[in-house]
Amino acid sequence: MTLLLRLSRAIDWVNAQFGVVANGLVLLACLISAANALSRYLFNVSSNGWLEIQWYMFGGMVLLGAPYTLRKNEHVRVDLIYGMVTERTRQWIDIVCGCLFLLPICAILSWFTWLWFLESWRINEASSNAGGLARWPVKLLLPVGFVLMALQGISEIIKRIASIGRLNGDSFNYEKPLQ
Repeated sequence: MTLLLRLSRAIDWVNAQFGVVANGLVLLACLISAANALSRYLFNVSSNGWLEIQWYMFGGMVLLGAPYTLRKNEHVRVDLIYGMVTERTRQWIDIVCGCLFLLPICAILSWFTWLWFLESWRINEASSNAGGLARWPVKLLLPVGFVLMALQGISEIIKRIASIGRLNGDSFNYEKPLQ
């Protein structure tokens, strides 16, 4: 279990780095958006490429930031059961749902989006808009994001199993429902 916990910490570290990248993309997208608006209104200059790069950055924010959000246990939940059960039961729910839903869905989406990216890369797909960007880089974000999410799911499962077995002192931040 010690080796698995070390693996979990490594995955957490990797996703923390991608979380920093996603965070930086927020600021960068805001600056590009403001610069694009200023150039359009002050100099009557616009570019489809600048608009598309903002969309690409938004995709990066979501796909690279989602695993970090899972790591911090801050995803939005519909709290039907969590408020009524113990932390140990919540951990079991997370383990079961991670194994039955998160990991298989991430695996399927990783596979199909990888094939989608490869085809886009093979034909050097580009935007149909004048001055638009290549599409394959943003399509690469999809399988990367889903693989990172699957890895973070594995990390969370490891930590919860260790916590249930009292091999890990982690406490998970389960928010109390607003009632």
